Amino acid sequence: MRKTETGAGLEHAASAVGEVKTELAGFFNDFSKFQADIAAKIQRQEDRLTMIDRKNMLAARRPVLSREAEIDAPHKKAFSAYLRRGDDDGLRGLELEEKALSSAVAADGGYLVDPVTADRIAGVLRNAASIRAIANVVQVEATAFDVLIDHTDIGAGWASETAPTVETGTPALDRISIPLHELSALPKASQRLLDDSAFNVEDWLASRIADKFARSEGAAFVSGDGIDKPTGFLNYAAVADNLWAWGKLGYVATGAAGDFNATNQADAIVDLVYALGARYRANATFVMNSKTAGAVRKMKDVDGRFLWSDGLAASEPARLMGYPVLIAEDMPDIALDTTAIAFGDFAAGYTVAERPDLRILRDPFSAKPNVLFYATKRVGGDVSDFAAIKLLKFSLS
Repeated sequence: MRKTETGAGLEHAASAVGEVKTELAGFFNDFSKFQADIAAKIQRQEDRLTMIDRKNMLAARRPVLSREAEIDAPHKKAFSAYLRRGDDDGLRGLELEEKALSSAVAADGGYLVDPVTADRIAGVLRNAASIRAIANVVQVEATAFDVLIDHTDIGAGWASETAPTVETGTPALDRISIPLHELSALPKASQRLLDDSAFNVEDWLASRIADKFARSEGAAFVSGDGIDKPTGFLNYAAVADNLWAWGKLGYVATGAAGDFNATNQADAIVDLVYALGARYRANATFVMNSKTAGAVRKMKDVDGRFLWSDGLAASEPARLMGYPVLIAEDMPDIALDTTAIAFGDFAAGYTVAERPDLRILRDPFSAKPNVLFYATKRVGGDVSDFAAIKLLKFSLS
């Protein structure tokens, strides 16, 4: 009986072991399927990411279509609609992200010019034959720009081991405030011309504004009286260089009334160069108009060599005694007691301050059937270092 019970127990245990093995086999089988399923999902995800990367690479290589350009630059489309038809809905819908680079509505009803047009105008102004091309140009957000100038020297002395230290002189600072004035242009075009889809109104407007601004600025930076316009460097009193004082510009006389000295014409040019301090000569430039340049380029030194040499490259300026020459037509002609030639480091001697925004106001009513475009810009200019600029005066003394 005991043997029978023992056999039954063994059979029961064997059956239990078999059931456990079956369950374990099923578990491992399900786990293998789970692993295979996870691996398949991971592979599908990797394939999908690879496909997306390939699409992005192809999109980056594909040229930008005109429609995509319009989406990327909604301000240009909105600004064009405003110029052509006076439709300002697109402009009003644009968010003001950066004041100088947007077409947001201004408080007075004008609109800031789109970046492409503004950059084109700024490029023309930079390349214009104007003092701006060689002056120090700063952009400000205020109504004026202040320059602090230290035109005095600090004292110094030799000290010994036992003697008391003597107090030396202290430099004095001068503040030059350059107010910003409003420069404006008023080009006009017929409505029929603006309606012509083949007419690029942005390019036309930019060229007209840039031309007007360049001519107005050029005259003001040379001889402006400072009343509602920049102060030109020739607006300041000119005194003989040996009597020079801060607030005035020093001049060198040619030794002849209204002309160069007939005996030694080139001497006046040499004297002008070395009247300027050595620290300014390294970056100095001659400034004169075309008529004066025509007279100067005929001059020769004692060995018969021309003082004037044309630039070797297309964009390189002409040189006089090795220094570049800026032809500024707003400089006066050679005449009695005129200062027709300037020489100096204008990057140190003259500062142009301007606000970066350019505003356009469309007026379809005042000049029917034409449309007026009132463009305004805030700009100022003044002498910032009176020691950095010298003049050549056509007089006996």
